[in-house]
Amino acid sequence: MAIPPLRAENNARTFLQRFSVSYEFPVFFTRDVFSVENRTLADLIGPKSAGAANLLTFVVDEGVEREMPDLKRRIAAYVDATPNLSLAGPVVSLAGGEAVKNDPRRVSELQQRFVSDGLDRHSYVVCVGGGAVLDLVGYAAATTHRGIRHVRIPTTVLAQNDSGVGVKNGINAFGMKNMLGTFVPPNAVINDSAFIDVLPGRDKRAGMAEAVKVALIRDRSFFEWLEEKAEALAIFASEPLDKLIRHCALLHMRQIAHGGDPFERGSVRPLDFGHWAAHKLEVLSGYELRHGEAVAIGIALDTRYSVLAGHLPAGEEKRVTRLLERLGFALWHEAADRRDASGRRLLLKGLEEFREHLGGELTITLLSELGTGVEVHTMDPELVENALDWLRAEAGA
Repeated sequence: MAIPPLRAENNARTFLQRFSVSYEFPVFFTRDVFSVENRTLADLIGPKSAGAANLLTFVVDEGVEREMPDLKRRIAAYVDATPNLSLAGPVVSLAGGEAVKNDPRRVSELQQRFVSDGLDRHSYVVCVGGGAVLDLVGYAAATTHRGIRHVRIPTTVLAQNDSGVGVKNGINAFGMKNMLGTFVPPNAVINDSAFIDVLPGRDKRAGMAEAVKVALIRDRSFFEWLEEKAEALAIFASEPLDKLIRHCALLHMRQIAHGGDPFERGSVRPLDFGHWAAHKLEVLSGYELRHGEAVAIGIALDTRYSVLAGHLPAGEEKRVTRLLERLGFALWHEAADRRDASGRRLLLKGLEEFREHLGGELTITLLSELGTGVEVHTMDPELVENALDWLRAEAGA
């Protein structure tokens, strides 16, 4: 494309720089991505071009390795059997879970590894793991050479239906979740159902909270389907679980693409319904709570608050909590009752931390009806306390 000739006014002192970048990446749903007969990854990378070696560095979540002990061998065999791919070095193992995002040394170690492997902006970092590992590896890839191509292969329900199909990467810092990070979309996402088969039950369940969340704010019929299939989902029946993952992922993708603010430059984050409390609960519990488990509590809390604040008809909160409990979630944790010296619940500090992380005006998504979110800019601390007391009483704690 030809660059237009320069026609600047001689006396001008202010010039407007304007350009746009279009983002596009595929999300594949497949099975056994590292079977040599599966061409998803090979076709995604494409043929080698002049001067390019199609170098790949793989990073694997140790939790996935425990469930699939031959995973590294299968990755190496796949690359070896695929002429257009080249393994840059041995597969990297990385501890999974939220704690891995708490140590900044992990970022620099990965960056050093990418450099040592000879990766450049035309190479690929392929991460196989849960949401926390995807966050960390994506951040390291985005900040090495100012951006190495990054492919996500999420291995949990939560990562396949939510975080893995998003555009965010990051780590925890200064006592706050996701304080450091980037908005850099992956080059592709490959959702492989075989990883869900071997996922521990607790992690399968945790990811369902995000499906309830997005159904409540965007898709009432999906919420009703979740109610209908709750018992089957609670025992992790494969067919409804596959449908949950796919539909939830598509709803998240639609919100990111068409919600008008994919990089969260404004103050509205509907996909974080229930998350202001969830993020703080994770920290207060010492990350004993899985992210999805904390989100389930946050959803229940904000749904009850929606009723107390007059946005949602009374009784609808019971329908939401019944669904979450039928799916197997506990809707109370003692971390929600921790208090400061004045007797105020520490969880309430999560509101200000949420505002600071987003910037600008506090904006919280509540519910006006099941399937429809509404944005508010204030939260009454007394009503939050009342909602928490209600949750604790409902749980018999």
